Amino acid sequence: MENRIVIAEGDITIEQVDAIVNAANESLLGGGGVDGAIHRASGPELVAECRTLGGCRTGDAKTTKGYLLSSKWVIHTVGPVWRGGSSGEPELLSSAYRRSLEEAVRAGARTIAFPAISTGVYRFPPGKAAKIAVRTIIDFLKAEQGQNIDQVRLVCFSRASVDCHRAALKELLPA
Repeated sequence: MENRIVIAEGDITIEQVDAIVNAANESLLGGGGVDGAIHRASGPELVAECRTLGGCRTGDAKTTKGYLLSSKWVIHTVGPVWRGGSSGEPELLSSAYRRSLEEAVRAGARTIAFPAISTGVYRFPPGKAAKIAVRTIIDFLKAEQGQNIDQVRLVCFSRASVDCHRAALKELLPA
């Protein structure tokens, strides 16, 4: 299991995987952070395709082509805005990861890269978010549907985010 989950610091837009996950807003029409970077790197066709999707609810995911990216697909998911933790944020974040993995399987992707969903402008505490992400991914990979995924890469934007994800992986998947 441990070689199926890789944690790295870097730029998700240059990942050599079948699908990358976009931490999108509900409009799917681009924004700041990872969302803006993915839209800039993929070219104008991405926003044109996103306009046809009718947005996306928080906790859900939708798939588009990757266009100018090296990945074949972009899986757009909407994580929750942190409101203190008692407004369903943990469940919605888990759903965003699970739905993205389900979309990857549906599209035929064997490798997928995730950013740290909701930990930027949506202010989800990074340690809590990392634990939810890693637990959801482990559970998915252990399930029958998860046998279709060869590798999940957690591509973090900072060393602190890498450390949070590595600590979560060590706690949830002890050697």
